[in-house]
Amino acid sequence: MQEMKSEYERCNAVTDATGTAFICSYECTFCQNCTDAFEAVCPNCSGELVRLPTRVAKATESAKS
Repeated sequence: MQEMKSEYERCNAVTDATGTAFICSYECTFCQNCTDAFEAVCPNCSGELVRLPTRVAKATESAKS
């Protein structure tokens, strides 16, 4: 299972399992504002930034078990 990072790469805002996040194939994680500023291209690897699916409460709870 992919690990949700605790904060975004550039702005250091705290991430949320139900919030919007964008990742590249190396799992660099960015917020919506940073993704827009980078025009959906990862500044670290030049890969495409795509939306990370949100996790539903049930999946999040079972992952903790």
